[in-house]
Amino acid sequence: MQNHKRSGFGYFFYGLELALSPGIRRFVIMPLLANILLVGGALLYLFSHLDSWINQWMGQIPDWLSWLSYILWPLLVLTILATFSYFFSTLANFVAAPFNGLLAEKVEEKLTGHTINDEGILAVIKDVPRIMAREWRKLLYTLPKAIGLFLLLLIPALGQTLGPILWFLFTAWMLAIQYCDYPFDNHKVAFNDMRNNLKQKQGKAYGFGMLVSVLTTIPIINLFVMPVAVCGATAMWVSEFKGHYVTR
Repeated sequence: MQNHKRSGFGYFFYGLELALSPGIRRFVIMPLLANILLVGGALLYLFSHLDSWINQWMGQIPDWLSWLSYILWPLLVLTILATFSYFFSTLANFVAAPFNGLLAEKVEEKLTGHTINDEGILAVIKDVPRIMAREWRKLLYTLPKAIGLFLLLLIPALGQTLGPILWFLFTAWMLAIQYCDYPFDNHKVAFNDMRNNLKQKQGKAYGFGMLVSVLTTIPIINLFVMPVAVCGATAMWVSEFKGHYVTR
């Protein structure tokens, strides 16, 4: 049975319910381990250096804008947290991509009652080269935009005011693409077609991505975000997009 249509936030929370459901929990383990090892290690490093980075960055603000420091300080903290979390979440997704694809497949089967692939783990192994190529495709789409925004953050005053807002919106969009791509890719939907589909429902895509982005900055909680986001994005695929395709 297909799930009901939800908001972007609603799909994430439904993903939590799915991740904890019987028959799905065992497919959550590998993505969860990858996320804990990579994101957990990155955050330990981050929190040991965060204070000095913030002080150095705030020192670049001109004296005539010093009154903005009370506003900019939390924005900069969130920007650094979001940047680190997004980078290492992306790395964790790259490592765990085959398992995330398998998790998305099993969630879709649970929601629809139809088997997507009956070859099991052998199909996952055979699909690894194609899955890795897809991850590279996402990286090539992301990298130029991320570099541009990073350079913007280095511009005094402008970077510290406009940069964090643009970075947050960019991160939300990229996380929506990252997680929604797994169920799309399971059905061999081209990357550009997947992006165009998400653009048609930007409100839900951005809502989903914004919540994932915020949760990836919260210690402990961010260790569990990846598999929940995969489940939520798959539920979004089933309800919002699957009907437009003749699936295999």
